[in-house]
Amino acid sequence: MLVIGLTGGIATGKSTASSEFKALGVPVIDADEIARTALEPGQAPYAMVLKYFGASVLNEDQTIDRAKLGGIIFNDNDKRQLLNRCTHPYVRRQIIQQLLSLYVRGHPMCVLDVPLLFESGMDRMCGKTLVVSCSPEQQAERLIQRNQLSVQAAQARIAAQMPLQEKEQRATQVLDNQKSRDELCAQVRQVVRDWRPSALRTLASLAAPLGALVGLVCVRASWGLPTFCACSLWMVGSWCFF
Repeated sequence: MLVIGLTGGIATGKSTASSEFKALGVPVIDADEIARTALEPGQAPYAMVLKYFGASVLNEDQTIDRAKLGGIIFNDNDKRQLLNRCTHPYVRRQIIQQLLSLYVRGHPMCVLDVPLLFESGMDRMCGKTLVVSCSPEQQAERLIQRNQLSVQAAQARIAAQMPLQEKEQRATQVLDNQKSRDELCAQVRQVVRDWRPSALRTLASLAAPLGALVGLVCVRASWGLPTFCACSLWMVGSWCFF
């Protein structure tokens, strides 16, 4: 299964690209959606956020005020890193579980939508990477209009992320979102046409590890249970990423 990492800067149009992938029938694993679940009451990251940031970030219904929390972390790099340590392990586990589920169901490709794809090192889980980009002026203007922010607040949020130019240099391909939504969606459709693995390749990717597992079972008696279990776990872990 081909895993495509999708990222971009804040307000560059990543969500539009992600929606187009979904419309084309390509499964999308949304890290932001998983992170929102992580901050729901009862989850371990929720308790950690309360421990480190205090009850001041709560709404009246005891849910976390994401806007208030965002205002704190975007102006303080240390607190932003602290929040990442609270949420990233949970998000990574959920992503791996969803990748494995899509793989065993025989999907030829999927998209891993992660705002901090390169910063978190999750690009190493991907076969190819895409960055949605636009000009700095467009990015600031779109962010100000979308989030109703001041110029200073918008610039602080943009500066908190890896520079777009660096993301572009690390990406397999850049999706240019300086024009219309239709043109961005056309680029996404071209990516799907160019990168979708053939049915034969998808079948082979499933057959190879299954064949290897059969081989492991056949030599189970001669290896012994500990060695067999260790090799099986290593193989399953490898399948999550390829």
